Amino acid sequence: MKNRWLVFVLIAALAALLTAVYVGSGGGNFPLDDSWIHQTYGRNLGTLGEWSFLPGQPSAASTSPLYTVILAVGYWLGIDFRLWTHALGGAALALTGILGVLLAKRLMPENRRAWLIGLALVSAWHLIWAAASGMETALFSLLTLVMIAFISQLETLTIRGGVVFGAIAGLLMLTRPEGVMLAGLAGIALVIGFVRKAGILRVLVFFAAAAAIFAVMTAPYFVYNLNLTGGLLPNTAAAKRSQAAALFELGYGERLIRMIVPLLAGGQMLLIPGWFVFVVNSLRRGETKHRAVRWLLIAWGIGLIALYAAWLPLDMQHGRYVIPALPALITAGVVGTLEWVRASRRSLMGRVSSGGVSMSAVLVFAVFALFLGRETYVRDVAIIDGDMVTVAAWVAENIPEGTRIAIHDIGAVGYFAPRPMLDIGGLISPEVIPIIRDADALWRLIESSGAEYLIAYPYQTPGENPHDPRLHSVFQTNNVVTELAGGVPMLVFRITIG
Repeated sequence: MKNRWLVFVLIAALAALLTAVYVGSGGGNFPLDDSWIHQTYGRNLGTLGEWSFLPGQPSAASTSPLYTVILAVGYWLGIDFRLWTHALGGAALALTGILGVLLAKRLMPENRRAWLIGLALVSAWHLIWAAASGMETALFSLLTLVMIAFISQLETLTIRGGVVFGAIAGLLMLTRPEGVMLAGLAGIALVIGFVRKAGILRVLVFFAAAAAIFAVMTAPYFVYNLNLTGGLLPNTAAAKRSQAAALFELGYGERLIRMIVPLLAGGQMLLIPGWFVFVVNSLRRGETKHRAVRWLLIAWGIGLIALYAAWLPLDMQHGRYVIPALPALITAGVVGTLEWVRASRRSLMGRVSSGGVSMSAVLVFAVFALFLGRETYVRDVAIIDGDMVTVAAWVAENIPEGTRIAIHDIGAVGYFAPRPMLDIGGLISPEVIPIIRDADALWRLIESSGAEYLIAYPYQTPGENPHDPRLHSVFQTNNVVTELAGGVPMLVFRITIG
């Protein structure tokens, strides 16, 4: 670490390069329809000053208000939205890698290979994918390490420290609601680490300052949601949970496995032995100075996955909901692997096994970052472009403005061809959520809304029945990439009542 700034520059350059490679290979667009939802909210806020998906209709479908505001800044400044969005993702990835190095140096100050943590983080293909995805995932992943790194450097509890802690907790909450869990875990770590040496009064003052700044930062968001939806969170939480209803028929153990498996694809799988070494070393009595931080890395990595398995077990899109667990898991895994390598120097078998795993992990990280992960990203973008964006272009040309549509995936159509819409996925139409699985009730709502077209995949139509006599297909996508991935065409139906 004698050349610390050189290390940081190289890590940042690698993060920027890999993000640019993914974006360039994918053609510049996004691998998720939800990315276009973010862009629509950001554009409307930046250009119209509205918190809305459809202009003039306030709605609460953004689970990441901080990310929406950041996107809106780009629109307000007149910067190309693709450039602004992908640059933000690349910057978040670079800072994640740099923070990983700083955190590792605190956990193992005598080890000169802390830079490996930064290298692993910026070359983890899930995190590169997130940086190039146009989603808040990269920002949230960064903020998780900001919180953990902040805890690692605290020497005492002060009012100023409480303000900073509350601010980071507020940023986490405003980026993803589950950020509250990390703030809670960090608070527990601080109480355990400082209550004896700092005293209860100082602890209470610290958390009072934290609570005050957290309330100031988050109150507008909570009040807005409460006035619009009657709850503290946006519609998306309930809508996504309703869409995942069938998964709750599975046992919790099976749901947990489903959330874990997508995260194992990559070099991080070879860090599992090191992760267990990290856990064992964290249990040793000799490790006291940074024990709370070590356990915070473990608790957050496991806790986020466990939370989603219990509340929203959607393992789609490479486990994107639990990708923010990876910075903590990878950091712990690399630190544990380095500790394993150091402890195994005395025996030939130990050197061979630990060295073999380490070199294999480096190779697998590189292969996934440069080839397999990039190819996955390119395929994902091609599916969204060939399905949702293509349909949006057709809507813009063939459905007159002002014509009401019923639609499931609202992002690309909302961005490129905004029309009055009933969202049968429930994100901006909360009245859909209670009846999302009731085909007859959903049809009554569609009919009463006056929708003239329905846009959905066959399995998203009411009752999963695209052959309903009220539906007449007028357009379907012909996306070879979707077909090769085992998908089906997206359809546009003309609705005929009576």
